[in-house]
Amino acid sequence: MSTPKRLVVAIDGPAGSGKSTAARRLAQRLGYTMLDTGAIYRAVALIARERGVSWDDEAGLAGVAGGLEVRFAFEGDVNRVFLGAREVSAEIRTPDMNEGASRVSRHPAVRAALLDLQRRLAAAGGVVAEGRDVGSVVFPRAEAKFFLSASPEVRARRRFDELRAAGHEVAFAEVLQDQVERDRRDSTRATAPLCQAEDALEIDSSALGPDEVVARMEAIVRRHCRGE
Repeated sequence: MSTPKRLVVAIDGPAGSGKSTAARRLAQRLGYTMLDTGAIYRAVALIARERGVSWDDEAGLAGVAGGLEVRFAFEGDVNRVFLGAREVSAEIRTPDMNEGASRVSRHPAVRAALLDLQRRLAAAGGVVAEGRDVGSVVFPRAEAKFFLSASPEVRARRRFDELRAAGHEVAFAEVLQDQVERDRRDSTRATAPLCQAEDALEIDSSALGPDEVVARMEAIVRRHCRGE
């Protein structure tokens, strides 16, 4: 009996659409690695801040990105993020790093520096990658592509609940405003803007629970694995 092919699965979508949760659960069900591209940009923002590199300094940020050593490892239900031996999972999940990731990712030189890194991490297959341009730019030949969407209010509420659960005191109106601004930047940037790949299946998660979303994805991925 032949071994099922191990695919590259691409999940794109705006902030709060549920793609991180879906990617994590799908990767666990498939026994795949999860490649969180957003975490990589957050890591660049974090290291840049620590080194005194401005988030507007494209050349300086490209230097940070070019030397990044990042890896991911599941521990239970958590996809932990490491820079070398240092775990930064919590440090990159703050409102400040949320803003930093959006700002550093708009620079073409940063995206170019990280492109090879992301492709190397997925070279052997067996990877679920999530972000904003993984299906359209990073892995255009991914065997399975999805685009998760949800209404702005639903996405802002999810982010608000996530931040409050982590102990951050924020107002819902502020979270919604920040998200609208981030959507605008991500969709209008000159390099690799947020968009749905032509061959990606769109799933609106506004009224769907995470298990329903993942079940739909898993069924499609397993059909691809069998060559159907």
